[in-house]
Formats: sequence, structure tokens, C-alpha cells
Amino acid sequence: MSEKEVILTKEGYEELEKQLEYLKTVKRYEISEQIKQARAFGDISENAEYDEAKNEQARIENEILVIENKLRHAKVVSQSDVKKNVVGVGKKVVVHDIEENEDLELIIVGSTEADPKLGKVSNESPIGAALIGKKKGQEVEVEAPAGIIKFKILKIG
Repeated sequence: MSEKEVILTKEGYEELEKQLEYLKTVKRYEISEQIKQARAFGDISENAEYDEAKNEQARIENEILVIENKLRHAKVVSQSDVKKNVVGVGKKVVVHDIEENEDLELIIVGSTEADPKLGKVSNESPIGAALIGKKKGQEVEVEAPAGIIKFKILKIG
């Protein structure tokens, strides 16, 4: 079974590394302390604190495995990999929503880094996929659940 490549910006890769380090050092230690304290309460067969700590330990270990897998299959996209005047992963794009008559500033990122609240749009999302490879001045139609959205690319940075 082949693993899916995970596209990340340099910043996204570094953020995952920091998160992994935190989980492996700080969170593992905190959980082991909680387990020690819960054991001190006595019989672990009917110990809710112990059960909760063990469940949290399992959740943290799973999260560590997921992050390690993402990092193992990561393809880090640098600015030198992307053409200067073409939309690509890692690029900041200013688009004009023609129907709403408003400008939006978006950053195209890999799916792992997507955060619409921060304007980070996945390269696999309808908007991200439609913008990839386009140039300044081009109009793009995006098929969304609410219908077709038309954007004009104003700036690529």
C-alpha cells in the first residue's frame, strides 16, 4: 500500500516538528505523572482517574504516530519550487470575488495546514485546486456547494 504524499510549506513542516517534540517530551511526561498519581489512589480496576489518564495516553500516542507519518511522507514545497508569477503551494494570492465585489487574501497550503479562518486554503480544496497554476489577471470559476463562484486573480506574492 502506497502512502499519500503530504504537501507542506517549510513553515508547516517546522510547526509539525515542534508539535511532535512537545507531545513526545511535555505531554508524555504529564500523562505518565497522571498515571502515577492515579495508581496511588489504589485499586486501578475501579479507578476513573487511571482510566482517563490511560485513555489520554492512548490519544497522545496516536497523535504522535499520525504526525510522524505526515512528516515521513512530507514533500516540503519551497518558494524556489514554484514559478514566480504562477499560483502554487506556499503562495499568497489576492483574488477578487466578482459576485460579492470583495477582495480576499489567501495562502495556498497543503491540506494538513489548511485553516480557512486564517485564509489558508488547501491545494486540494475547490478554490485551491482552481487557482493552482493560474496567473495574475486570469479569471477562475470554482464549483462550490452554493454554486459557481468567479474570482479574478489580482496579485500573486
